[in-house]
Amino acid sequence: MNRLATDAQAGLPELSKEEIERYSRHLIIPEFGMQGQRRLRKSSVLCIGTGGLGSPLTLYLAAAGIGRLGLVDFDVVDATNLQRQILHGTGDIGRSKLDSARDSIRDINPHVQVDTYNTRISAENAMDLIAPYDLVVDGTDNFPTRYLVNDACVLLDKPNVYGSIFRFDGQASLFHAKHGPCYRCLYPEPPPPGLVPSCAEGGVLGILPGIIGVIQATEAIKWLTGIGDPLIGRLLTFNALSMTFREFKLRKDPDCPLCGDQPTITELVDYDEFCGIGGGTELLSAIEEVSPRELKAEIQAGRSHLLLDVREPHEFEICRLADGMLIPLGQLEARLGELDRAADIVVYCRSGARSAQAVKMLEAAGFDRVRNLVGGTLAWADQVDPHMPKY
Repeated sequence: MNRLATDAQAGLPELSKEEIERYSRHLIIPEFGMQGQRRLRKSSVLCIGTGGLGSPLTLYLAAAGIGRLGLVDFDVVDATNLQRQILHGTGDIGRSKLDSARDSIRDINPHVQVDTYNTRISAENAMDLIAPYDLVVDGTDNFPTRYLVNDACVLLDKPNVYGSIFRFDGQASLFHAKHGPCYRCLYPEPPPPGLVPSCAEGGVLGILPGIIGVIQATEAIKWLTGIGDPLIGRLLTFNALSMTFREFKLRKDPDCPLCGDQPTITELVDYDEFCGIGGGTELLSAIEEVSPRELKAEIQAGRSHLLLDVREPHEFEICRLADGMLIPLGQLEARLGELDRAADIVVYCRSGARSAQAVKMLEAAGFDRVRNLVGGTLAWADQVDPHMPKY
C-alpha cells in the first residue's frame, strides 16, 4: 500500500553528491533505493515532545534523511531526564529542550530543516501546528495530549504514529482513520484520574523509550517511503523484563464518535476536562496544606507532628523526611488503625499529588488534623534541604 502520491516522481528533490554518499546504505537496498530516499527528502514530520520517546525517534529520523522535522516542546532539560532522553546531555541542563534538540539534530545531519515550536500543544493551536506536515509522531506521556493529537490528526486526515511507555512495558501503533482505527477506537474513554501514574511517579527503564521510539521512527519511515506493512490495525506491545513482543489486532469501531460511521466529534474539545483532570485545582484547594518552609519553622519551634509518607518503599529508600512513618497510599485505607487520631498529621509524597489523595481519604475517615505538604519531597529539597536527593 503506497501512502503517498505514488510513482509520479515529478517534484521529488534530487540528491546531492554528499547526500548520496551519506545515505548510500539506504540506496543499495532494492526495496528502498534512490526513490525511497528522495521521498524521505521531500517529507515532513512533526514530533510532539522531545523527551524519552522524542529523543531516539527524532535522531533516527534526522539520520535517515527526513527533509523537514518539526519539534513541539516547552520544557527545559532536567538532570532526571538524562537517564533516557538521549537528545540532551549534562551540559544542556537548564537549557530549552528545543535548543538542545535542534543542536543535536543539526550535528547528526545538517541537511535536515528543523522547525521548533516552543509551546504546549493545545486545542487552540494543534490544527495549525499539524496541518503543514505529512505525518505526526506522538512522543507525549499524558492522556489529554494523546487524545488531542489523535483528534487533530483524524480531522486533518494525517497519519499518527503512537507510542507509550511505563516502567518495563511499551506499545506502539500507527493510526490513520482513512485506512483503519484511531486512538479512540483503542481507548474510547481515558482511565480515571490518578489510576495510571506518569513516568515521573511510576518510573521507566531508561532503555525502554529507545526501543519504542525507534519502532515509531521505523513506522514513520515505512509510511513516508511506501514500503513494508504499517502497524495500522495492529497494536505492538513490548515487555523488557521478558524481552517479548506481542501483537494485537485492532478494529475500527463503527460507533467511534470521531472516525466511526456517524461521527459526533467534529472539532477539538477541552481535553483536560474530557480526561477528568480539569477540577484538580479545586480539589487541592479544598484540603488544608502546609509549605515546606512553614513545616520546617513549626518543627524548629518544637511543634509535634506525625509525618506520614505515602510513597512506595523503594522511594522511601531514596530520600525521606526525618522520623517519617511509611504507609504507601494503596495500603492506607487498611492501615488507618495505626494512626493516632489526636496527632497533627502532615502527609507527604514526591510531588504532593498522592498525599493530597491521602488527606482526602483521612478526612473522610474522620481525621480532623491533617495537612498536605505542598510539593512533597521535591519542594522540601528546593526550599529546605538542598542535600536531599531529587528523583
